[in-house]
Amino acid sequence: MSENTAAAQPRTVAAVDRGKLDIKALVLLAILLAAGFILNMFVGKAISGATGGMISPEFIISAFCLTILVVRPNVGQALVIGLISAAVIQITTTSPFIDFAAEGVAAVVMALIVKAGMNTSAKKVIPLVGTFITTLISGVIFMVIKMALIGVVGELAAAMLPVVIATACFNAILCQALYLPIKKALKVED
Repeated sequence: MSENTAAAQPRTVAAVDRGKLDIKALVLLAILLAAGFILNMFVGKAISGATGGMISPEFIISAFCLTILVVRPNVGQALVIGLISAAVIQITTTSPFIDFAAEGVAAVVMALIVKAGMNTSAKKVIPLVGTFITTLISGVIFMVIKMALIGVVGELAAAMLPVVIATACFNAILCQALYLPIKKALKVED
C-alpha cells in the first residue's frame, strides 16, 4: 500500500529554496536583472534623453523586488541582492555610485516588507505595495544624494519626483503581475 500511495502522489520540486541565496537564487536574479536592464536601455534611456540626462528611471528595482519576493532572503542577503543590482545599474547610469546606497537600502526594506507581510492576510498585495514602497525609497534616496551633489534642489526635486512616483507605480504593477506566474513556474509555495 505504501508503494502505491507514494507513486500516486505528485512530486513537487522547488526550483528556488526560500531563505537561501544560493546558485538558483542568483540565476533567478541574473535573469530578472537582464530583463530590467533591457527596460532601462529602451524606456529609461528614452526618458533620460528627453531630460538631458537629468532623469533616468530604474526598472532593475523590479528585478530585485521579484527576486526578494520569490527567494525571501534575510536582511544581509537582501543587501547583497541590492548591491549586485546596483553594480548592474552602473552600466547604464548617468550618476555613478549613487545606486549602491539607494538599492542597498531599498532591497533591505523590501526584504523586511516581505518578511512582515507574506504571513498575513495582506500577502496578495505585498508584491504591489512592497515594490511601490521600495521603488519610492530608492528613488528618494537617489534624488536626495543627487541634489546634495549638484545643489539644484528645487528644480531637480520638481523634475525627479514625478518620475520616481511614476516608476514606483510601473514597478509595482509589473511585480504584482509577474509574481504569481514566476512563483508558479518555479514551483514555489507561499
